[in-house]
This record gives sequence, C-alpha cells and structure tokens, in this order.
Amino acid sequence: MSQHTNDQGGQSQYSLFSTGPTAEERRRVQWLTAELERHNYLYHTLDKPEISDDQFDALFHELQALEDRWPELRSPHSPTLRVGGKLIDGLAKKAHSRQMYGLDNVFSLEQWQDFAERMRRAWDADSNGPLPESFWCDPKLDGLALEIIYVDGIMQEALTRGDGEIGEVVTEAVRTIRTVPLRLAGPGPFPSRLEVRGEVVMYKKDFAALNEKQEALGLKTFANPRNAAAGTLRQLDISITASRPLRFLAYSLGEAQWQPAPACTLHSEAMARLREYGFLTPPDGKLCESVQAVEDYAQWVREHRPQFRMEIDGAVAKLDNLEAQQALGFTARAPRFAVAFKFPAEQAQTLLKDIEIQVGRTGVLTPVAVLEPIAVGGVMVSRATLHNEDEIRSRDVRVGDTVMVRRAGDVIPEVVGPVLDKRPQDAKEYVFPHSCPACGQPAYREEGEAAWRCENMACPAIRLRAISHFVSKAGLDISGVGQKWIEQLVNSGRVESPADLFTLTVEELLGFERMGEVLAQKFVGALDEAKHTATLPRLISALGIRHVGEQTARTLAAHFRSLDELEKADAETLQGLPDVGPEVASSIRNFFDSSANKEQLARFKALGMWPQSARSGTNNGHEAEGGAGEGGASASGPLAGKTILFTGSLSMPRGQAEKLAEAAGATPLGGVSKKLNYLVAGEKAGSKLEKAQTLGVTVLDETEFMGMLREAGVVFE
Repeated sequence: MSQHTNDQGGQSQYSLFSTGPTAEERRRVQWLTAELERHNYLYHTLDKPEISDDQFDALFHELQALEDRWPELRSPHSPTLRVGGKLIDGLAKKAHSRQMYGLDNVFSLEQWQDFAERMRRAWDADSNGPLPESFWCDPKLDGLALEIIYVDGIMQEALTRGDGEIGEVVTEAVRTIRTVPLRLAGPGPFPSRLEVRGEVVMYKKDFAALNEKQEALGLKTFANPRNAAAGTLRQLDISITASRPLRFLAYSLGEAQWQPAPACTLHSEAMARLREYGFLTPPDGKLCESVQAVEDYAQWVREHRPQFRMEIDGAVAKLDNLEAQQALGFTARAPRFAVAFKFPAEQAQTLLKDIEIQVGRTGVLTPVAVLEPIAVGGVMVSRATLHNEDEIRSRDVRVGDTVMVRRAGDVIPEVVGPVLDKRPQDAKEYVFPHSCPACGQPAYREEGEAAWRCENMACPAIRLRAISHFVSKAGLDISGVGQKWIEQLVNSGRVESPADLFTLTVEELLGFERMGEVLAQKFVGALDEAKHTATLPRLISALGIRHVGEQTARTLAAHFRSLDELEKADAETLQGLPDVGPEVASSIRNFFDSSANKEQLARFKALGMWPQSARSGTNNGHEAEGGAGEGGASASGPLAGKTILFTGSLSMPRGQAEKLAEAAGATPLGGVSKKLNYLVAGEKAGSKLEKAQTLGVTVLDETEFMGMLREAGVVFE
C-alpha cells in the first residue's frame, strides 16, 4: 500500500501516534470491502474468478489489518465477517413476519392437472378476470429452507423455516456463506425491506469431499447432503460453519417493501432481480406458458436429475403473476398457487421382521412394518408404513418376506411390496387383527373405508394421543407440556382426559420423576394460562374432531359464537359453510352426539374454559371485570364475524396481529377479494392496498385496528 506524509511531516496513515483513521484509510477500507465482495461474487456465484487465491488473500488480510486497527471502519457487510471463529450460546427463536408455508405435492401428471383445476375453481374470475396461467418453474432443492432479511440493501438477520411460523436465528452462521450477499449487489436503489427465501444446500461433490475429510479425522459422516447442510448451519461454533462449503440459492420472496426500488409484479421478474442483487437461484428455471408446458418441464427435470450439482427431489411450479398469487392465498398449510412435483424415491431391499399395529388419536389401527435397518436415500430406515389392511392384501406382504422399501416423497418410508423370488416357504398371509391391541376391545371397519378403528373412548392409546394433540401446536399450543410428561401422567392413571390436566396441582406433580418445585409451578401455570386464554378456534381444533383441522376450526369459530351454538348446528347448516362437506359435517355431528364428549365439554365449561367469539360479549364464559377494556370481548365488537387482511409494515409481527384479530372474532384472509371486509394497511403498503381501494374494501390504519381491538375487549400490549 502506498505511503504518504501528513501535513506535519510525520508518519503515514499507519502512524502509532494517530488518534483516528485518516481519510486515505477510510477510502481504502471502502474500496477493499467493495472489491472483495465483487471478487467473492465472481468466484462463488458466477464461477468466473478474475484474480488468484493469493491475490484475494492479500486484499483480505490488508482489510483485516485495517479493521483490527480501526474497528469503527468495519461495516455491517464487511467480507471479514464471513470468517466466523466465535461460539454462540444457542439458537434463539423468532417469528417470521409472514409464514413460510410448505408446498402441497403431486406425484403424477394426473395429480398436477387436478391441482391446476382446483386452482381455477378457487380463482374469483368475476372480480379478477381470467386466471393468468403462466407458471415459473424450477428444480425443487433438497436442503434447509432459510429466510434472509435485508434493510436498505444490508443483510440484517437470517431465520430457518422452523415450523413455518417461528424459526431459529442463524444470522452469524449465514454471514459465512459465500453465496449470500452481505450487501445487495448493484447500484440501487434497493428495497427498504426485502425478505429473501431460499434453500441452503451442499453440492454433491462438496458433500463427498466433506465425508472423506470426516472419515479421515475419525469423525461421524453425514447420511446425505441435506443433513450435512442443516447440521452445519445450526452449529454453535461458527468457525465450523465457515469451514464447510454451504451455498444459498434464492427462490422466492417473503415481505417486500420495494420503495424506493421499482416493484416487481411477476415472480420471474423477482427472480431476475434477485440475480441482479447477487444471489444464486435454482438452475434451469423457466417460464412455462401453459399447464402442458409445466408437465414437459417437470419431465425434463426428472430425466436430468442426475446431472444437477445439488440434490433435488422434484420440480416446483408457481403462478408467475404475484397479484394472482395474493388473490388465491393459502390453505392452512400451503399456497393455492404453487405445487411441488415429487419424483419417485430411491428404493432398497430388506427383511420384514414383523408387523405391529399403531393406534392413532382417532382410533385408526395402522399397520407398521418392523424392518431390518437399511439405508434408503441416505437415511437409515427400520420402520415403514403399510397403510391399511387392503394395502397389505393387495401387495401380498408377509412377515419373513424380503421387501422393497422406498421413502415416499423422499420423506415417509413405506413398503412397496415383496421380492417374491426371495419369499421363504413358510411365509403366511397376514391376518389383520379385529380387536384393538391397546385395549382389547373389538375394532370396526365402516363400509367404504379402508381403516379399522377402535371406538373405545377409554382406550389408553387413543387417550394418550388425544391428550397429546390437545396440548400440541395444532391444539391449545401449551408451552412446556410435552409428550413425555403426558405419557407419565396418562400411564399413572391421574390423567384420563384433557380436562384432567387442568385439575393438576403442584403437590401432585412433585410425585413424578424429574419433576421439581420450579418445573411443577411452571407446568401448572402454563395450564392455568391456557385455560384462561384459549380462543374458540384453538379449542375446536384441540378437541380432535375427525376431519376438523386448524383451518376448518377457524371457519366454525367465525360462524358460531360458542361451542353451545356449534353443538346445536345440524348437518345441513354445517354444510353451508366453506370447507365443510357432508363427511366433515357428519363427523362434527357424531362428535357432539357422543355422551362421552358431552361429559368432557361439560367439564371444560365447569372449569371456566368456554371461549366465545367477540359477538357473544364474554371471554371464557365470564364477563370481563371493569368493562370491555379490561378483559373479555365486547358484545358488539366491530370485528366480530368480519374478514380482515394485513399489508405493509406494522409495529407488531403479522402473525400476532392475525391472532389478535381472531380473538376479536375476525377471520384473517390470505388475499384481497370482494369477500374482504377490512384491510389494515401499514407503512409502505403496496398492490394489496390499491386493489382493496378499487374493490371498495374498508381500509384501516394500525391505530384504527387497535381501537377496534380495544372496543372488542381484546387485551394486548
């Protein structure tokens, strides 16, 4: 580096007597930072290096020395932050501003055509015009889903997908991934906030090299590239993450506050913008202009699967028009505008040692194959589903057979069938039990169904799974009340139903293994809190009514004020609701007609756990003390029975806003349509606001929304 003499004739900018960095040092740090990021992008993203490794290292060490001397010159996007080298205490959890949904899967062209037809039926052509059937397609990467958040072009935070609503904060680890821009590339302007979603993967060749290195060091090897990528990213020793060859490929956006950058209206435009910003994207992405073109693309990816540098397990097709995506919205677990083609899984042969019967929470008896452990697609498999009696018969599977095992969708192991030329002579046909293995009571199979069921409500297996479901995320989501504790409580005979949980005392819990005073108090406290804060949608979902999941529970809670009203509804009334067909309506009626369930509901009511919608004027069956502003929902809450949607930047996470709206009796929607009553628009609201205004939807700001919550008696901080 060139030297110069200052005005006093002293040393250069490296003088030990300097009280701060010189202007030349500042300029040099800025140049080195930009130049190193440019070369990093050329090498790791474009695979087109312009300088040698030695030249890169020389520039890097020069920047490192300057930053060590003047720490205030280190920018948040400095290339030296990629090195790692520190330990973190653990992985904190944080809510996504928008849920990271999974994708529904199709396994054949017929299923893809069915999906496309469902999408057309869900489209509101009267309000939106013809569905624009152009699709962006790319390979489905088999890695770890990740969201990276940029503010004014600078990387701020990174979260794993987690359960879709809450992910783990892995910011420090992600900074070490060379294909992740710490500052968006290009001259700008950049979006004020951009959530980039994609997959962390490890290329096949890098995975092989890593396993060779692990083996040479006597360390445990990884089963597959996905496990290697996930384990590496979640390392608490960031230096280990930095030493391994991870790559991030961006495939979609979460929240995008585009201004001052020009907004994208098509997914294909967004992908091009991400590439301009310096991201790798899935290889061979393509715009397909018809359903048939999507089929052709999926077939092409399947045929070329071995040639991809990373593991892929399918192809993804999503509507290209972003407004159409918003209008179609989401089901409880997946977008209505996108789907994954899942390719045939890898298969392997192994010995079928036994067939066991598992009892589910609704009483279904499911046969499970007990296998000689075998690696299938890089994962050790020792148990696999046999689905039901008909599947066992049609596949002629017998204990003692050598069977073909595959991972359906590369995830769930299943037995495909026997290898007949290896069948032993004494192999006998399997006879499906007609009694429950858990309680010994007779099992029943309804006409037209494949499943045998235990209908004994006192069955210990059903009881255990029903209580576990009640406290799970799909139920009341009670923190700290896990499966192991439920097993202990049920096996002891103290808890025989969900209602029994809410009568537990600290003194009783102290008698259980590994339960101390502090833990017992937290346990009882969590149950007490759940009893008083349970919402009607959550309680309906927690009841475990057959065919009633979280989405249907919300639909029921939006229509009926309480479980009292729902219990009185006849099948015809139920079938008039969205998502409720004859089978679901019959299941709901069967549940409420059961004497055992009536007794359970009466106990909930006696315990004070009887939430009502905002229209009813009570919270958990009790009038709020001190008026509507102090507790329960208002009898005339303005949000009761209304639909609501949030857009733009709010002072709270969007998921929290939706839960508050639900507590006030509203139903959150996924997109703007003529069915929408209220749009809550935060800062930098985009196309949703424009469309809502066009349709005449009432637009609220966040202050007005909070005022409605107060009027409904919903408590929030």
